[in-house]
Amino acid sequence: MAQTKVKFLNKDKSAFFATLRENIDNYFETNQLEKTGNNSLIIKAFFMLSLYLVPYFLMIFNDFSQLEQLGLCFIMGLGIAGVGMSVMHDAVHGSFSSNKTINEIFGGSLYLLGGNVYNWDMQHNKLHHTYTNIHEIDEDVTGKFLLRLTYADKLKWVHRFQHIYAFFLYSLMTISFLWKDFKEIKLYNEMAKSGMMKPFPKEEYYRLFFGKLFYVLFICVIPILSLNISFGQWFVGFMLVNFTSGIILSTVFQAAHVVEGAHHPVPDEKGNLDNSWAVHQLLTTANFANGNKLFSWFIGGLDYQVEHHLFPNISHVHYPKIAKIVEETANEFGIPYNNKGTFWKAIGSHARALKHLGYNKSQAA
Repeated sequence: MAQTKVKFLNKDKSAFFATLRENIDNYFETNQLEKTGNNSLIIKAFFMLSLYLVPYFLMIFNDFSQLEQLGLCFIMGLGIAGVGMSVMHDAVHGSFSSNKTINEIFGGSLYLLGGNVYNWDMQHNKLHHTYTNIHEIDEDVTGKFLLRLTYADKLKWVHRFQHIYAFFLYSLMTISFLWKDFKEIKLYNEMAKSGMMKPFPKEEYYRLFFGKLFYVLFICVIPILSLNISFGQWFVGFMLVNFTSGIILSTVFQAAHVVEGAHHPVPDEKGNLDNSWAVHQLLTTANFANGNKLFSWFIGGLDYQVEHHLFPNISHVHYPKIAKIVEETANEFGIPYNNKGTFWKAIGSHARALKHLGYNKSQAA
């Protein structure tokens, strides 16, 4: 784990973000809009939560055939992905509502998915959103089993096949919540030595333990005791739920940062990067599928990753409107605005990036 705190140094390029922020603020002031979510987001949140919870309780209190149960498990997987991207994500960023308590309530939906709010806030909001694509700091590209997602990582012979097997590993994403959060304790304590973040708080140990205990009871113990199924049948359903949610969540995230044209900066020996933070976000992030309104609605506006990384405190319901402002301002300052077009083009670009990462030691190769 990197011990040196990374710093963004190029103040000349910081003028871009000052101008962009002024343009965005003018948009909200002119249209008299709050930057947080609106009523449509509340409706969407209850829809996504229902997509996850209604099939669960239907199975608990009714007698369905095995095939019908598998269908309901698939819907639960869609619901998990929807809750993660459209509800929890905004809430933990504090952009779901202007009311802190409402953000905490809906952010707590992460416990229903097997995750932990504190760890997500640290790993995603603090580290990924600040040090995007930087090896040993951004966990989205660091320390992945059999995967090389950044050029600073060691190249191994098995990586030449990663563009073939990666998507199977992606489907295990939500299952990894069961043990990954415990690993973060040591990780964050180690990173605290560089001043990059605080040590893992003692009070969070209890929340972490009881959160996992609740999830195991909810997703495992109650279904096995309530349904006339064997452990093997439960396991098949559990894997289907998580395969569905995992592949959706992982591919959406990967299509934004591990694609052709996305940079993988390496700080110098003092931890310095020759870019401003905002420019760094543009260089390491890509948009996709911005013309598909239904898809964008389901994935919580994460197809507008450039806008999200620059303004994580703005709810995703506003991204389609501010995207044009961001692109025009980036063009004005001569900064690349990476847009992959359709989602499938983004996935193709990701697969090619995986292959390049599997064969080449550097991005320039």
